[in-house]
Amino acid sequence: LKASHKIQYPEKGDFLVNGTHAFEVGGKNKGLKQISDMPEAYIAADGIEYGFGNKIPIWLFGFLY
Repeated sequence: LKASHKIQYPEKGDFLVNGTHAFEVGGKNKGLKQISDMPEAYIAADGIEYGFGNKIPIWLFGFLY
């Protein structure tokens, strides 16, 4: 992502892309509690095969390389 986007460390979440999309990284049981009040926020979860809602598999980030 860093090659073509601006990456920042936000107050909430683990990283922020282009100042709008927040990502929280965690395991398959990670909930939306930490990012519930943020628009355009997603969970990148380990241990899941497919995404649902704002929760996406972390392995999909490998396709961005």
